[in-house]
Amino acid sequence: MNRDQAKTVIGDDVEISGNIKCEGNIQINGKLNGDLNCGGEALIGSTSAIKGNMSIETVSIMGQVNGNITAKDKIELKSTARLHGDIRAKRLTVEDGVTFVGKVEVNPAGSGGAQPQQQVRQPEGNDLPEEQSETEERGKGLFRR
Repeated sequence: MNRDQAKTVIGDDVEISGNIKCEGNIQINGKLNGDLNCGGEALIGSTSAIKGNMSIETVSIMGQVNGNITAKDKIELKSTARLHGDIRAKRLTVEDGVTFVGKVEVNPAGSGGAQPQQQVRQPEGNDLPEEQSETEERGKGLFRR
C-alpha cells in the first residue's frame, strides 16, 4: 500500500492516546498509545511508534511496535521494523535487519485449521532394549546405524 491508497493518514507530528478503529486503509507515521483495529490494510511508517495491540487484515511495518499483532492475512516486517510482541497471521514476510522479540504463529489454513502435529522422536541406540542392541550390531534388526 502506498500513501495514495490510505483513506486515513496519521502524520509524523501527531500523537494519539486512545484506540483507533477503521474499516478502510490507514497509514500511521506518528505515535499511537492504544490499540488499532483495522478492517483494511495498515502501513506503519518508519517514524511511527505504537504502544498497543493490532487486529488487522494486512499490515506492513517499518517503525516501532510494542504490542501483539493479529492479522487475518499478512504481516510484513520491513528492514527498519522494531517489534516487541507476539504475532499471528496466515502469511509472514521478514526482511533482513528486522528486530523482533516475541512469538510467531503462521497458519496458512487460518485459525481453526489443522492441529499441530506431535513430534515423533526416533529411537536412539541407548533407548533400545539390550537384546535389540545386540541384534542391531549384527545388522539383522529393524534399526541400523
